[in-house]
Amino acid sequence: MVERTIKIGTRKSKLALWQAEYVKSLLEENGLKGELVLIETKGDKILDRSLSKIGSKGVFTEELEDQLRNGDIDIAVHSAKDMQASLGDDFELIAFTEREECHDVFVSHKEGFTVDTEKEFVIGTSSVRRVAMLQKHFPNAKIVDVRGNLQTRIQKMKDGLCDVLMLAYAGVHRMGYDNIIVHSLPLDTFTPATGQGCVAIESATTLDPEVREAVRKAINNVDTETCVRSERAFLKELQGGCSIPAFCLATWTEDKQINITGGLAKPNASEIRYTYTCAPEDGEKIGTQIAKDTLANGGAEVLAELKGK
Repeated sequence: MVERTIKIGTRKSKLALWQAEYVKSLLEENGLKGELVLIETKGDKILDRSLSKIGSKGVFTEELEDQLRNGDIDIAVHSAKDMQASLGDDFELIAFTEREECHDVFVSHKEGFTVDTEKEFVIGTSSVRRVAMLQKHFPNAKIVDVRGNLQTRIQKMKDGLCDVLMLAYAGVHRMGYDNIIVHSLPLDTFTPATGQGCVAIESATTLDPEVREAVRKAINNVDTETCVRSERAFLKELQGGCSIPAFCLATWTEDKQINITGGLAKPNASEIRYTYTCAPEDGEKIGTQIAKDTLANGGAEVLAELKGK
């Protein structure tokens, strides 16, 4: 039994703190003690540029990883979708919480606002994936860049920057903003980013094995882990992060197989998309194969063009 307090590193936003408190509660339910350590990341500090302009590697994780490496914290709590595709050799993801519903939504401060694909309205988002998908499915909408934590973005919307925000349902729901959801976007056309809706736990490889196993036992959901690791295999093969318009979602079928859809939303309002079904133990291999198919059929050119901008 682990007797010492487990130090939990987290960003300072309200959503990040919700996630960290949730993880702490899971530890406590399993007889472990946890303490939050608040850390500010590059992605929290730089709000005047889009994520694609800052760079995709470690925007929301680098400072937490510094403290993992130093031993100042034992684990770091992340939104799985914020994790870079490849971790350093001295880090690993050791647990994944049960996944929340992972679709995207529109939220609006305008009571009675209705969404129509033919309508002209202004949508706020900082995601290159969402921008590319919106250009295809909402061609008449104007898209503006909105950065900051959830509360900051909602305030910018209320101040007149946009009519609606496009956000992950999980964060909206966890922060209690269900009442301003005006439209839910379907998974088959607005397929989410890798890991969306899931909280991932990162540690240094030097973490005490007893602590590692205790944390994993308390937090990890095996079904979610199988899906998210399959999605991350796709992203790793693409060598991508949150600055490329990649999407991937793995889900369980009724006969206990894994259905994996992945690809790239192209800036010209088209997309590259593949779907395979496989046995759970083959999920990471098939996720990798989907990425290879994507790259071989136009994806490499899309990514090269984006890197050149």
